[in-house]
Amino acid sequence: MAKVLEALEVESSALIVTDKPEENVVKSARNISGITTTPAGLLNVVDILSHRMLLMTVAAVRNAEELWGKQAKESSNESV
Repeated sequence: MAKVLEALEVESSALIVTDKPEENVVKSARNISGITTTPAGLLNVVDILSHRMLLMTVAAVRNAEELWGKQAKESSNESV
């Protein structure tokens, strides 16, 4: 995980988001200072704003779109 973060030029705190809880990612990142992992279903604004970088898998992005995209569409329809 340290090599991956170095290759991505992560030099400060980062939040790593996966689609579902992934044991290998959690174990790989848990001892690295400033790095937090979470599944997309538990992602929240406080976590995002508490880190300088956000790293998401493609599947996590799709999951977040499903979870939050529907709410955003419903909110915009209500204001019309």
